Formats: sequence, structure tokens, C-alpha cells
Amino acid sequence: MGSSASKPSAAAPHVWKAPAPAGVSHNLVEQLESSPETDMSRQQAIELQVQARVAEELKRLRAAEAAKLQETLKSSSSDEQQQQQENGISRQKVQKEIEALRAKLEEHRKVRELPESTETARSEVVRCLREHDRRPLDCWKEVEAFKEEVRRLEKGWVDKVVA
Repeated sequence: MGSSASKPSAAAPHVWKAPAPAGVSHNLVEQLESSPETDMSRQQAIELQVQARVAEELKRLRAAEAAKLQETLKSSSSDEQQQQQENGISRQKVQKEIEALRAKLEEHRKVRELPESTETARSEVVRCLREHDRRPLDCWKEVEAFKEEVRRLEKGWVDKVVA
């Protein structure tokens, strides 16, 4: 595709050439050359030491975290018990309140029978719309009578709720 290779060619490793001889003794150079330890083995040994220290530190942090969690749980449970005793709230009392609220909710769900006048006005609207299925606007008188009945029911309900 291109005129040059995508990977650089494998060049010889860089060798440092000093303008003057290095000030290292011949004994040190011989000792380094005769040592069975290589760069890789030194690196592996250091890596193992680092991993051991990290594992030790993690173990210490986990222990401290567990102790702190236990302390927090103990203090929160004792605070909760103390608050319940102060407020006098018990499980039974809360259960009774829930049952009372459920009873009120069930009472509101009941469908009440409509008064006879509202039912009559509703049936008149239905009858008129069936008779004048092509001309529903001819039923305006019946619709107005029904609206008036509903308005009367709503007013009665509002008066009952407000009072």
C-alpha cells in the first residue's frame, strides 16, 4: 500500500560510546560479568517483593475497613433502637396505621349509585343520540340538562369535602 514499511527495521541496540574511558574498575566489570543474576531475574525478584508488599497492604486495609464497618453497624443499630424507644413506634403500631389507611382507601374505591335525576338525564342523552345518529347537535337540550345534573352533584361533593 505504501512505499515504506509499517514497522521500523530491527536496528542494532544502541551502544553508548563515551569520548573518554569510563571510570569503572576492572574488578567491578568482572564481578558483574561473572554474576549469575541477570536483569530479568533482578526484575522478577523486585516484582515479587512489590507484589508481597501490595498484598500485605491490601490485607491491612481490608481489616481496617471491616473493623470500621462493624463499628458503624453497631452504632447505627443502637441509634435506631434508641430512636424507636424515644418515638414509641413499634411494629404493631405501624401495622395498625397501615390497616387504617387501607380501610380508608377501600372506602373511597366504592362506586356510589347515581341519583335518579342524573340517571334519567344520562339516559335521555343516550336516547336522543340514538335517535339523531346523523345529527348529534340536535341533542343540545338533553346534554345541557345532563351537565346541570353533574354540576349539582359536583357542588354537593365539594360542599361535603370542604365541610
